[in-house]
Amino acid sequence: MKDLAAKQSGIRWLWLALLVFVLDIGTKLLVMDTMGYGWANRIEILPFFNLLYVHNYGAAFSFLSDAGGWQRWFFATIALGVSGMLIYWMRCTPATNRILNVAYALVIGGAIGNLFDRLVHGYVIDFLDFYIGNSHWPAFNLADAAICVGAGLIVLDSVKASKKPHAETE
Repeated sequence: MKDLAAKQSGIRWLWLALLVFVLDIGTKLLVMDTMGYGWANRIEILPFFNLLYVHNYGAAFSFLSDAGGWQRWFFATIALGVSGMLIYWMRCTPATNRILNVAYALVIGGAIGNLFDRLVHGYVIDFLDFYIGNSHWPAFNLADAAICVGAGLIVLDSVKASKKPHAETE
């Protein structure tokens, strides 16, 4: 009976979280093995995009990066808690709700990818550098991109749900 419930729930979308995790870790390993660290070793790809190997000791956009080390465990705890909560929500969401399950899987895969970095290295490996002129967006990675896209899809799903006629939502 539990097997049938898992097939009908969003849990079956966890393969996407695993794919995000594998791609994220794979790209980070590639960057670590093939690029020199820091600004002087950037690889210019397009007039608005570089590959740039840097370490992020904080969270998104280097938030709390100079907090003294406690933030490593704080963000690791958040990643585990959010991932656990989203897996529970996937279990309660029908597998047919693709947008929401894809969103949850993207966030989980990204959170676990960055969690892996924090636990293994003590920092997150970032390498995507977008900029306009001399103004650079903080460097990020595939895990960060997956988390942002997943969060955007969650918002999109909630907006779509709020626009449904009241009778349909009951």
